[in-house]
Amino acid sequence: MKKMLPSKEEAERLLEEAYLKNPGPWREHSIVAAKCAQKIASACKDLNPDKAYILGLLHDIGRREGVTALAHVIDGYEYLMKLGYDEAARVCITHSFSIKKIETYIGKNDVSPEAYKKIKKLIDKYEYDDYDRLIQLCDSIALPQGSAKIEERMSDVKKRHGYYPQDKWNKHIELKKYFEQKSGLDIDELGIRV
Repeated sequence: MKKMLPSKEEAERLLEEAYLKNPGPWREHSIVAAKCAQKIASACKDLNPDKAYILGLLHDIGRREGVTALAHVIDGYEYLMKLGYDEAARVCITHSFSIKKIETYIGKNDVSPEAYKKIKKLIDKYEYDDYDRLIQLCDSIALPQGSAKIEERMSDVKKRHGYYPQDKWNKHIELKKYFEQKSGLDIDELGIRV
């Protein structure tokens, strides 16, 4: 089966449509994540900047269904799978699990036991590639107003949710170092603004 990804224009249209359905700062966060992913991918020989941008734009598309926590990952996955965009659907799942354990999700478990099992199964099934890792990193540096230092963004999440698992924190620092080495960029100084 051929892996499918929408065009940049289609991804932008899907994001705008989702935002109209459920307005919120998640739209700007997604745009910042997309621009960060594009900039980092542009500096990496083996990554496609357009693909990185599209995946960044759509990683939180499940938020179109309303203000949810864990549900946004499976809602986004199912929505994009219905449209035939399996590559983008995959990132709806993988972006929240830099450590391949569903228990590391930061936020409320607001899914049915069946959906929980499905998310867990998908996490276990995917062999992460550099696009999965890149969107995990970009999600962890993207604030609605622009890119932030990784510790600043993770501290913001910790403040809002009351915790941030140490192993996940460490993994995001590791991802930052990995992409800094790969791209030659200083991730804390990307300077992306909406």
